[in-house]
Amino acid sequence: MDKTYQPEQIETRWYQRWEADNRFAPSGEGKPFSIMIPPPNVTGSLHMGHAFQDTIMDTLTRWKRMQGNNTLWQVGTDHAGIATQMLVERKVAAEEGKSRHDLGREAFTDKIWEWKQESGGHITRQLRRMGASVDWSRERFTMDDGFYKAVQEVFVRLYEENLIYRGKRLVNWDPTLHTAISDLEVENREQQGQFWHFRYPLADGVTTDDGRDHLIVATTRPETLLGDTGVAVNPKDPRFASLIGKFITLPLVGRRIPIVADEHADMDKGSGCVKITPAHDFNDYEVGKRQGHLLINVMTQDAKIRERAEIFDLQGRPQPDEDASLPAAYSGLDRFAAREALVADMEAAGLLEKVEAVTNTLPYGDRSGDVIEPLLTDQWFVAVEELAKPAIAAVENGDIEFVPKNYENMYFAWMRDLQDWCISRQLWWGHRIPAWYDAAGKVYVGRTEAEVRDKHGLDADIALTQDEDVLDTWFSSGLWTFGTLGWPEQTPELATFHPTSVLVTGFDIIFFWVARMIMMTLKFTGEVPFKQVYVHGLVRDAQGQKMSKSKGNVLDPIDLIDGISLDDLVEKRTGNMMQPQKAKAIAKATRGEFSEGIEPHGTDALRFTFLSQATTGRDIKFDMGRLDGYRNFCNKLWNASRYVLMNAEGQDTGLDPQAEIELSLADRFIISRLQQTEAQVTKALEEFRFDHASQALYDFVWNEYCDWYLELSKPVLWDEAASDAAKRGTRRTLVRVLEAILRLAHPMMPYISEEIWQRVAPLAGIDTSASPSIMTQPWPQAEQDKIDEQATRDIEWLKGVIVAVRNIRAEMNIAPGKALEVLLTKGEAGDRERLEANRRFLAKLAKLESVTWLDDPATAPLCATQLVGEMEVLVPMADLIDKDVELARLAKEIEKQDKLITGTEKKLGNESFTAKAPEAVVQKERDKLADFKAARTLLAEQRDKIAAL
Repeated sequence: MDKTYQPEQIETRWYQRWEADNRFAPSGEGKPFSIMIPPPNVTGSLHMGHAFQDTIMDTLTRWKRMQGNNTLWQVGTDHAGIATQMLVERKVAAEEGKSRHDLGREAFTDKIWEWKQESGGHITRQLRRMGASVDWSRERFTMDDGFYKAVQEVFVRLYEENLIYRGKRLVNWDPTLHTAISDLEVENREQQGQFWHFRYPLADGVTTDDGRDHLIVATTRPETLLGDTGVAVNPKDPRFASLIGKFITLPLVGRRIPIVADEHADMDKGSGCVKITPAHDFNDYEVGKRQGHLLINVMTQDAKIRERAEIFDLQGRPQPDEDASLPAAYSGLDRFAAREALVADMEAAGLLEKVEAVTNTLPYGDRSGDVIEPLLTDQWFVAVEELAKPAIAAVENGDIEFVPKNYENMYFAWMRDLQDWCISRQLWWGHRIPAWYDAAGKVYVGRTEAEVRDKHGLDADIALTQDEDVLDTWFSSGLWTFGTLGWPEQTPELATFHPTSVLVTGFDIIFFWVARMIMMTLKFTGEVPFKQVYVHGLVRDAQGQKMSKSKGNVLDPIDLIDGISLDDLVEKRTGNMMQPQKAKAIAKATRGEFSEGIEPHGTDALRFTFLSQATTGRDIKFDMGRLDGYRNFCNKLWNASRYVLMNAEGQDTGLDPQAEIELSLADRFIISRLQQTEAQVTKALEEFRFDHASQALYDFVWNEYCDWYLELSKPVLWDEAASDAAKRGTRRTLVRVLEAILRLAHPMMPYISEEIWQRVAPLAGIDTSASPSIMTQPWPQAEQDKIDEQATRDIEWLKGVIVAVRNIRAEMNIAPGKALEVLLTKGEAGDRERLEANRRFLAKLAKLESVTWLDDPATAPLCATQLVGEMEVLVPMADLIDKDVELARLAKEIEKQDKLITGTEKKLGNESFTAKAPEAVVQKERDKLADFKAARTLLAEQRDKIAAL
């Protein structure tokens, strides 16, 4: 093995080997275990959330594969309708100076397919870099032919059962992209806004109880006044009880609108009166439904004021007899320009009561960056009420289990308050809706136009036009668990791997994806899509902030693996910044945090860092210090393996079953602790406690195998007096325990475990020609008969004595290489026996000249003392140190602490400091003072001991 661990040299090589050898495909043997990758966007790049999630899934998959399961990790990508269309639109505009409309729908979608073939696999290449052991031979894409058939089949069947319908409803409308978008694609941003308080004149000479001829209503969106259908007051509000049923004359428009009683109006908020605009606000839409109002749409799809309003009833039917006139002054104005003009006109008319500054939130499209407009449009919907009932029951009766369980409450809350699901998008890229219209606008749904004509007896001369819209990507991804396995065909894969075993996902898409998969899968397969849902938290920065490009705190997992220079990191974080001042601030912060860039850490260190922080459901504060620590852990494992190989290769490692084997106390101890660690790691993985699994492995490898057992092996291997059987036993233990460690580590750290295992396995008697990869080795199983509690107690005693001697060396400033005389006294009956059995280990590891049992503690000379249980460890001090030199050194140290104590006490005695400084800063000074005093006390005790010599 190389002297130093260099992950970049082994990781790509091993992944290519695994993939070439088809190691990731199902074995065809054992109990099925399947897991579906949440399909990342084909346009995407691996971010920290992906890397975290993929690490968890790969750990589960590799673990189950080693347990002998018939394991499938299904991979694929989502066509990402809006994101992909935007990307290719920009590409075509930059390269050809054309828009998609210049090309036409067919030519433009051809361009997208070309891009997908050339550049769409970026994220799958990054998945390989993370070590994801997915079955690449089964890679799927949500727009591939087989998946398209599944999407069509589901749409048609739901439509035929009246569970899909077309209607005019209020949706999140993106005026830039000209499409409806889901709530998940809406980004609510806090801003400093304004509340305009307007006077709405009462009609018919009516006045309020206090004699006013108007009501005051406040709004943050004055332009929607043009579509008001009423003013709501709370039915319990005595101020307006006499006005309920009366009318308002809508300012600037002249429309008579009613005053209605509705609990949506908050008596304690503002004036207590709320304008109702059902066609331009989701809350108002619900009020409008309760009050039986019309829907008055005053905006175009560009979010400009219409020349004439569109008026519909609540079923979306046009109302041509209603007055649709709007003030000509606002026609064609953008909504924000119309706002300014309308406010000015209200002020000129004496109807502006006041303007109030407020902090509110505005919805933005996460792709376009434009303000989202609630807008009435014709859309396709899934009626979810009947689909939701079995989906709720599946979780209630335990067919599906959420981990952690508290997320079931979030699931139930959403599922019991569902709105019908808008599934259409006004895009060109996606699954085109399988619906056709004749000249009269009648709709026909079928898998193909030919099927539609045949089913409805339509002659060839009847022109049909296919619906222009495509399906929401959440609709197609809702079929992911069964659509990827070949449904609607009843394939062997579907029979074997469905339902899938577990879904790994973030809490933020429980409704958007998880719930919809449950509904759709139960409906079309009669099975749940998965048996468990493991919900993980979000990856945040070290301060707990969400990672975002705008904050400049994004970390690229590939940069953490391969390293990146400071200049390249700054360029990556600021390259797309539109605001120079913000870019400068981000650059400054980055240079402060990463003054030397980011060094390479390797995939295994990153994966282990993720797993160590994977507590159930909680967000992760990603800490570079932890990543550095786990890179050191990889180095520790590498160096320990080099030690084992140097002492085992070419030597007798006990492969001959007839050979005599003698196990030392240390051998029996580490074998025993291995069994306990195997049980701990297995239990933790079964409970999705990846943090506990990684911690158990770390503690065993670092603290017990490396720091203690390897040291305890040296007196046996390097002692000429040790028997061949003892040396054989220790070599065999070194090798076999290391080989088991590598198998335990493999699901979490696949690369380093495979690389080392290839060298260690033959020494443990494993034929690597017949079993060429650690991936196909059995998962370690604890053997109860190898747990030796007595060996553990004896080793803990031995460790206690060694640590005690080391502590005395440190306290008394005794050179590490100085051989000491040690006395043991008092203690328990078995302590003398332990001393006799372990003299060799004590002499070597504690660097002792002699160790003697002292029957009468009263006869001991002046000694430094440490306790191991009831036993005293004594080191005679005479002649060990230069008394005068050591006293002088300690005097200087005490003087230094006195100065620190005096300075800190003076600072804390300053009332100006304690009164003005933040409490956290003051507390920090108090803590420092306590530390300084504790250090001084310890130094004084050492001085007194040495002065007594």
